[in-house]
Amino acid sequence: MKKIVGSWNVFEMTWLVLFTAIAVGFTVMSKDSLFGFTVFITGVLCVVLAAKGNLMSYVFGMYNTVGYTYLAFINGLFGEVMLNLLFFVPMNVIGFYMWKNNRQEDGKLVMRQLDPRGLLLIGMGSVIGCLLIGFGLSFIPGQNSPYIDATTTVLSIVATILMVRRFKEQWLVYIVLNLFTVLLWVIRMLDGSGDGLLMIVMWSAYLVNAFYGYYTWNKVVKEVAL
Repeated sequence: MKKIVGSWNVFEMTWLVLFTAIAVGFTVMSKDSLFGFTVFITGVLCVVLAAKGNLMSYVFGMYNTVGYTYLAFINGLFGEVMLNLLFFVPMNVIGFYMWKNNRQEDGKLVMRQLDPRGLLLIGMGSVIGCLLIGFGLSFIPGQNSPYIDATTTVLSIVATILMVRRFKEQWLVYIVLNLFTVLLWVIRMLDGSGDGLLMIVMWSAYLVNAFYGYYTWNKVVKEVAL
């Protein structure tokens, strides 16, 4: 554990302790499952370590992916289930090895940035994908919030690909993604989901981290360009 958190600054440690405390509080007060809590904690560790370019992000990410798949399944979010099981699980393995093979001599991850044309193509493709998948999900019996579910599915795929390929713009996509996912779980909580409140806190934590991740990666990319 010392190897994982040894290089964290005050903000990162405070951020982690704060959201962990909030998660513990909500778990006790709302009697959420211990399993949901472990999904929350591994998710927080995963995204914080990703913001730092740490390989251990993919280790915690694997547990979080499998756990979140189960929670999405019992809440009728089948787009999320397919996304996590068929995409995130193999991408955790691929990402680990791609990050491992693209590091500087000091062990730090080599980070990159997209050109304007690349950003435009990704934006257009994301919008089209959200509409098409949302339309398809709307025909599945028991599917909840098909277009929001589709949006989180498409943006998750785009952000993960950018993350594996080490582009800083992944964090801009994650910001939008996390906003929609918070909305998705707010709807599920209002519909009576027992895990809704904890998932809202978890994805809110991801949102905060996405802003910090972009700040960190953008800073590193600028320093390399100088």
